[in-house]
Amino acid sequence: MTTLSALAPDTMTLLSKASTATITTQLFKLGLRNAYLAGLAPANPAHSSIVGEAFTLRYIPAREDLDVLEVFDDYDHPQRKAVESTPPGAVLVVDCRGVTRAAAAGNILLTRLAKRGAAGFVCDGALRDMAGIAGLPFPVFSQGPAATTNLAVHHAVDMQVPIGCAGVPVFPGDVIVADGDGVVCIPRHLADQIAGPAAEQERMEDFITDRVAAGNPLRGNYPPDQTTRAEYLRTRQA
Repeated sequence: MTTLSALAPDTMTLLSKASTATITTQLFKLGLRNAYLAGLAPANPAHSSIVGEAFTLRYIPAREDLDVLEVFDDYDHPQRKAVESTPPGAVLVVDCRGVTRAAAAGNILLTRLAKRGAAGFVCDGALRDMAGIAGLPFPVFSQGPAATTNLAVHHAVDMQVPIGCAGVPVFPGDVIVADGDGVVCIPRHLADQIAGPAAEQERMEDFITDRVAAGNPLRGNYPPDQTTRAEYLRTRQA
């Protein structure tokens, strides 16, 4: 298993102060245009904030002679093992190939993941037991509900390998950030680089929003001219 380089001590804190919209802009500046996991929504909008390292699980299409209910008698089944292996503070990200005909997981597994201290759960498939999941104080993102058990469509094969989720490449250890706008994957080697600028952009845009809400025009404010930037810096220093 590849040893991941340590992130700077304040990277996660700084990223928690930035929206996914701001983070996509910072990645866009570096030439990355495919970081947003489109089509995913939170099960409970009141619990939609995620900042954590990706722990990955990959599904391939199910096969009838392999994916029978009895496989769940094995506690080391890759789906179960992924739940028990995701470290506290990490995000379990599941590659469902965008297939929503069956559930990637249900309330019991996500309750266990929450109790183990994971930062969240993200998949590009569907989930079952949505009423129970929506009641968890735990961030969960998916494409929506599906009652059918995952074995009807999905075959869990391995963990901690590069996956695709909602059309975005996700490598183990990449930084996942989510909020009400959705989910973004930051390549690990760029997380330290964009964390500070993202937090600063967020502060600047809050300042600009206040000025526009007070009746100021876009010209001179969005984007900010030298006068507005100087006023922002005075406010920031104060």
